[in-house]
Amino acid sequence: MQMLNPHCGIDRDPRGVVCLTICNAGPLNILGSGIIQAVREGLNTLAADSHIRVLVLAGESPKSMIGGADIKEMVGLDQQSAEKFITGLRDLCEAVRNFPAPVIARMPGWCLGGGLEVAAACDFRVAASDAKFGMPEVRVGIPSVIHAALLPRLIGSARTRWLVMTAENIDAATALAWGLVDVVAPEGGLDAAIESLIKTLLKCGPEALRAQKYLARQWEELPLTDAINVSIGVFGRSFLTDEPKRLMQEFVNRKR
Repeated sequence: MQMLNPHCGIDRDPRGVVCLTICNAGPLNILGSGIIQAVREGLNTLAADSHIRVLVLAGESPKSMIGGADIKEMVGLDQQSAEKFITGLRDLCEAVRNFPAPVIARMPGWCLGGGLEVAAACDFRVAASDAKFGMPEVRVGIPSVIHAALLPRLIGSARTRWLVMTAENIDAATALAWGLVDVVAPEGGLDAAIESLIKTLLKCGPEALRAQKYLARQWEELPLTDAINVSIGVFGRSFLTDEPKRLMQEFVNRKR
């Protein structure tokens, strides 16, 4: 594993698949300010690499991708420092959400609070069969904020209210039924399930996937007519690369 910084390790394979592992963050991969900044910086460094086709976001601990934000740090915050802390976490989530290539969250064990917000910012979420999910903030006197705002788009407003207002945890089967995760792997099969998704993504044109991810983000935020119209220019620019001609010709040749 190559260390980008003390909290970011990366493994890269010849296909252009990179796994970014959050390191040295304790047994549950808890996010304090220093770790948040380090992971964001690692993501920003990798974002400039146009050869990355898929990014897997993982935790060093087998118990969690990210267990949550650091309550031991937050207990000493005041209004000003609280806003600075949560701004840093927002910026980390945005670095994930705006990463140019598809991002897969590798989700064993616990994924709570700020960890679930980071996962929601990923494009795909693959969970272990024993994974648990929750938004416990209200039980420690704070609201769920920043990228918890993505949850209604994923699971609907009623289920979001259940998570953020009851602080009850849900299991992997429930998360799958709700649409919070995309795949629940069988016991011992988390990495195999992620590899299956990676192989599916690698069948697609890398530039087309990057364009599709960009459009998906636009569709989240733009009014419908604007979202439709912005697609036209993105479609046209795809023909500045050789991907459409090359991949369409391969398709035509297979059909002969």
